[in-house]
Amino acid sequence: MSNKVPRIRFNGYSDAWEERKLGDEVLIVMGQSPNSENYTDNPNDHILVQGNADMKNGHVFPRVWTTQVTKQAEKNDLILSVRAPVGDIGKTDYDVVIGRGVAAIKGNEFIFQNLGKMKSDGYWTRYSTGSTFESINSSDIKEAIISIPRIEEQQKIGSFFKQLDNTIALHQRKLDLLKEQKKGYLQKMFPKNGAKVPELRFTGFADDWEERKFKDILKTYSFRSYLANASDNGKYEVIQQGDNPIVGYSDGIPFMNYKDIILFGDHTVSLYKPHSPFFISTDGVKILSADNFEGNYLYTTLERYKPDSQGYKRHFTILKNQELWFTRNMEEQQKVGSFFKQLDNNIALQQKKLSLLKDQKKGLLQKMFI
Repeated sequence: MSNKVPRIRFNGYSDAWEERKLGDEVLIVMGQSPNSENYTDNPNDHILVQGNADMKNGHVFPRVWTTQVTKQAEKNDLILSVRAPVGDIGKTDYDVVIGRGVAAIKGNEFIFQNLGKMKSDGYWTRYSTGSTFESINSSDIKEAIISIPRIEEQQKIGSFFKQLDNTIALHQRKLDLLKEQKKGYLQKMFPKNGAKVPELRFTGFADDWEERKFKDILKTYSFRSYLANASDNGKYEVIQQGDNPIVGYSDGIPFMNYKDIILFGDHTVSLYKPHSPFFISTDGVKILSADNFEGNYLYTTLERYKPDSQGYKRHFTILKNQELWFTRNMEEQQKVGSFFKQLDNNIALQQKKLSLLKDQKKGLLQKMFI
């Protein structure tokens, strides 16, 4: 098949795509930063877009304002980051002032999706300059080569991916809502502001909750007997700290009594409840339990009271001195723990759906563009 046509196409189109310079197809305006003394947090001033930090999920969101107008972009313009990270692309739903970290591009949905593919393909990294701070200039952008079909096909492709983006955005909003709901429940289902009972509570429970410090209730286990190197083969999981806890598998004698155990990431402030016997990969993973604490309830309690991250440091010392409220009633513990476990399952399911949609889009971008 000719490399001038994509692998997947809408019916009725067979012409080869043509290579063009981006600057010959769209108007490009490089940003110019206002003076810093003109920056404000007043929403009545002009929205300022300076770079990647002002874009989220393919859209500009207001974060900083300015009273000084330098270079401008209009509503529906495309915003391209030109300084590290290079190549991030978003749309603006507002008239905005653009700083020197971005460029404004007057392009259609096809151009927007094409620029997104170029970013994921690493196109701009090859042309960025600076050994410690990546950037691209006006010439790099204008001279960038893109392949384009006739305008009717551009419109069909653009419309298809816009609908896919809308679906992704809908699932992202559902995920964000679930996370916000969980955050609210963590606040309301544990006592606060000097109260001895939570604001929200399952019916049938009336006893006061108790206040302690974690060091008074937590039990720790030596990690040394359970350190293991991870491989692709093995019977038992090897756990690290962070958002991706399972790094591989190993054989040997693992930590067996896992049922009410929680693993705490000393550097990352991460939590993981193992589902089977396990090994750990580093001494930064703390093995924790608490007498008369049901496992899911202990996990939830740690989530509610764990310290904020303070960089790459040992957080377990901070955690030990953190005060907490808890109920000794095992039935209430089980209800609270099960409630948050189900909420976590829903969040994980929604995250899986979202990740699948993003992977599908990534694959389609490769097959429907050149």
